[in-house]
Amino acid sequence: MKVSPLSIKKQEFNKGLRGYDKEEVQAYLEKLADEFEIIQKENDSLKKELEEANERLTEFRKIEKNLQNTLLKAQESSSKSIESTKKQAGLIIKEAEIKASQILEKARENANEIRNAVIHLREERDMIVSKLKAIVNTQSRILEVKAQDTEKEEEKEKPKKTEEIKKLEIDANEIVNKLL
Repeated sequence: MKVSPLSIKKQEFNKGLRGYDKEEVQAYLEKLADEFEIIQKENDSLKKELEEANERLTEFRKIEKNLQNTLLKAQESSSKSIESTKKQAGLIIKEAEIKASQILEKARENANEIRNAVIHLREERDMIVSKLKAIVNTQSRILEVKAQDTEKEEEKEKPKKTEEIKKLEIDANEIVNKLL
């Protein structure tokens, strides 16, 4: 049986010969009903607070679960991001190494081409110098032959010019050095 403040107030007792003082019982029941009403209101208030606390607890649990999921996703994302960054860094390094080796190879090829060009130019210079020496020597011999012919003719005419012709002897190496 449920007891309420109203049922306490309306409770009636059977009368007996020597029963309780009616006013005293009534005053006690009034007091008891008032106390019971206060306790019931307090109990209702506590039940309401408990419901609200349970609702907040449920909300907090949802928030906690969302935070845990968010944290887990953030950690996964961070791990993936770090891994991706490491892969990109590795690719960039490999690409840079490849480019560096290509640049070095090209520089070596250019150096070899320049070295070969210098060697070729030296060979051409030596060949040109040799040709110039041969031309100068040939021209020198031609001049000497002509000088000797002229000397023979002039010997007949003047012996003095022989000394001047001898001074005309040509040094081919000296001419080539002056040209270079």
